[in-house]
Amino acid sequence: MDWQKAIKQFEYYLKIEKSLSKNSILAYKQDMFKLQSFAENFYPDITPLTITSRHLQDFTLELGKMGISAFTQARIISGIKAFYKFLMYEDLITEDPAQLLEAPKLGRKLPETLSYEEISLILECIQLGEKEGHRNRAMIETLYASGLRVSELTDLKLGNIYKDIGFLRVIGKGNKERLVPIGKEALKYLELYLKHNRKDVTPAKGHEEYVFLNNRGKKLSRVMVFLIIKKLSETAGIRKSVSPHTFRHSFATHLIEGGADLRAVQDMLGHESITTTEIYTHLDRDYLRQVLTEFHPRGKTF
Repeated sequence: MDWQKAIKQFEYYLKIEKSLSKNSILAYKQDMFKLQSFAENFYPDITPLTITSRHLQDFTLELGKMGISAFTQARIISGIKAFYKFLMYEDLITEDPAQLLEAPKLGRKLPETLSYEEISLILECIQLGEKEGHRNRAMIETLYASGLRVSELTDLKLGNIYKDIGFLRVIGKGNKERLVPIGKEALKYLELYLKHNRKDVTPAKGHEEYVFLNNRGKKLSRVMVFLIIKKLSETAGIRKSVSPHTFRHSFATHLIEGGADLRAVQDMLGHESITTTEIYTHLDRDYLRQVLTEFHPRGKTF
């Protein structure tokens, strides 16, 4: 089996079996194209089925020589591991050459968050009398109230708002569904938007069910959400780098600070592993460390 055929079958597997998004599948393919290019240049006789762990180690060394960041290297290696797990799953190989492949160690970067006061400043900058005012207010209220990813926000449909019970049905990564609570304040602004801005926009064909529309009646794009939030943050005088994901991070951090159960936050965020959610406990640990440093007689030695 040559590289082209193997990557094509891997793509089909990711789409049909794993139900990954187009962006995720494209990222996996690009990682495999890098490995294919390396193999064809340095070891033209090997195929995806005959490559060895030594070849893969040489590939990771080459990535370092190319100046590729540790984060990107880790992502590429993760893609290669997934590819060879697929080949094992299909019984195309009997030993996994990527099993012992190690990614570079990454420092755990804490997410940027906004305080409640900073979020209030951003919301106050939205003029409800302007054409997109109700839409933008509802959009940011929903991001912060429910911790949605930007793609989950733009894909939100009218039929997935259950205002009588205060929940949203969200389609997350891998087409996995989850129910997420939404507060009365966010629901209020959602209803105002649906009664004002949205009813004045004629939805484009195929976009009738999406909640957040642009002026042409099409589903609001992720890029447009980024631009709206960036402009509002600058107007509010926020010096941090603010994106839609910042509201998701703030949602989780404020819940943890308030004493929310970690498992409940995991469910609301749609994290597959609780270790991903645990990053939001950093503020609790920082506070405890600060208390120790300030008040323990030997705290400064830690």
